[in-house]
Amino acid sequence: MKFEAVTIKDIAKALGLSTSTVSRALRDSYEISAETKQLVLECAEKLNYKPNPIALSLKEKRSRSIGVVICEIANNFFSQIINGIESIAYDKGYNVIVAQSRESYEREVIDLQFLASRSVDGLIISLSTETTDLTHIKALHDRGMPIVLIDRINDEIDTHKVIVDNYKGVYDATEHLIKNGFKRIAAIAGSEFLSITNERLAGYHDALKANNLSFSKEYVQHCFYGGMIFSEVEEAMNKLLTLKQRPDALITTSDKLTTGCLKTMKRRGLHVPKDMAIIGFSNSDIMELFDPPLTYIRQPAEEMGRDATELLLQLIESKRPITEFEKRVLSPQLIIGSSSIKH
Repeated sequence: MKFEAVTIKDIAKALGLSTSTVSRALRDSYEISAETKQLVLECAEKLNYKPNPIALSLKEKRSRSIGVVICEIANNFFSQIINGIESIAYDKGYNVIVAQSRESYEREVIDLQFLASRSVDGLIISLSTETTDLTHIKALHDRGMPIVLIDRINDEIDTHKVIVDNYKGVYDATEHLIKNGFKRIAAIAGSEFLSITNERLAGYHDALKANNLSFSKEYVQHCFYGGMIFSEVEEAMNKLLTLKQRPDALITTSDKLTTGCLKTMKRRGLHVPKDMAIIGFSNSDIMELFDPPLTYIRQPAEEMGRDATELLLQLIESKRPITEFEKRVLSPQLIIGSSSIKH
């Protein structure tokens, strides 16, 4: 049996009134008596009537919904961003529609086309690892679609952006390892196309230089899909572990890379930090339950989501075109465990 929503016609039939009378009563029109309005409202509540959002959006030229495109909902960092987005959106009377690209450019294009066709009022986007061509986003932006970029950004789009201070996060992590006596520090990072990868590796490189340690290309490995595919993490780790001078410490630049590296080390019978120290990006509270507890870089994900939504709603609700845009840079936090401390 096909579901059919309650309509104004159902209320009119139940009360023996015309649909126009019911419609005016629901709009609180002065033409309708208080008694009739009360009857209509009580009947609407009894029948669980809800206004048709499509009809309302056509009338108001707004859907009161925003679209969000991220790479993976299962990632703790992105799920916390969504929590932040929803906390602001729902308070302001907006619904949130979430789509995930799964790091695919093709899926990102399809997701954005779908959301735009559903007349969302604005978009929050974190670019996929495969996205190097921004034509699909520029086309929407040029037609007036309010857009905010979050986490993985591109400066080709002139709009609000919300990021974390990736450079500082990895600089502090690298310096922490150096101060704890580690000299051969490697890094496993995501795609070289992503803004976050370049910012994080710049922090790693500069921290080595500031502490008079030489940078070695062979100590840096890239995983194009950022740990979503375990085999690429395993391959990157194997390359590091087979070097003549094996690294004594490792920095990983995403949640999935962190867990993938730990999994590989466990399979090979390596102990943290005795055989190799490790610091990773993570937004999961279970890192403190690891043995040993992991040192990790935690990003203010919920705050990022809240800030992105506030900026997007400014674009949506502004009576005048906004021409000056803001780039908000939030600070990460280095949570110290024993995975980065020599025993």
